[in-house]
Amino acid sequence: MKFDCWYLTDKGLKRESNQDSCLVNKELGLFIVADGMGGHSGGEVASSMAVETVEEIMLQAEAPSKSPRELIQQSYEESSRRIYDKAANERPELTGMGTTMVMAYLRGKHLYVGNVGDSRCYMFKKPNLWQITEDHSLINEQLRAGVMSEEQIRQLVGRNVITRSVGYERETYPDIIEREVAPGEMFLLCSDGLSGLVEDKKISEILNKNTPDKIVKACVEQALANGGDDNVTVMLIVFHE
Repeated sequence: MKFDCWYLTDKGLKRESNQDSCLVNKELGLFIVADGMGGHSGGEVASSMAVETVEEIMLQAEAPSKSPRELIQQSYEESSRRIYDKAANERPELTGMGTTMVMAYLRGKHLYVGNVGDSRCYMFKKPNLWQITEDHSLINEQLRAGVMSEEQIRQLVGRNVITRSVGYERETYPDIIEREVAPGEMFLLCSDGLSGLVEDKKISEILNKNTPDKIVKACVEQALANGGDDNVTVMLIVFHE
């Protein structure tokens, strides 16, 4: 399956550094967005370690003896262990660091999406947009339980609480989604610097109104126009014949 890919990351307007990390390895068919958290440089360390670990594991699997699901599971487990152990054994000042991570792995005509945290993967096929990952967050749990409505959530001020991450605890468990991709489908991966500031309706509008090569930049610019409160990373994969 042929594809094109674009990505862009920005520290935003209110953060001193960018703790997001991202990776595109076209040869492996591997795409990752990670949003780090932790004081000082903890978030930056955690997100970069996670991305590097996943790529390392995928590179070692050249003769794939494991299924894509097994490789994704291993990637999250090993990333979480390495991040947790680094803080526990080498860098105690980074205790509590962790990262969200959403990844897409292409094997043949099948795309496997892994997710921990509230970074997201959307699927777009004109004119419709679907969020295909589920946020591991307190807000989403309250929404699912009927404790809060979507309107109430939109009025909340302050950062969301993550209920599952990579590295904050030694063990983590990713959601894994498999889809056979078709020409014309687009997959947008992003940190919550986009999804937390730009409503899905506006993201869909950007996807519908722009050519693929302009979408990523337009999304980042919209997040900045809406306040730029957080680091923002956006990645777009477009499949075609």
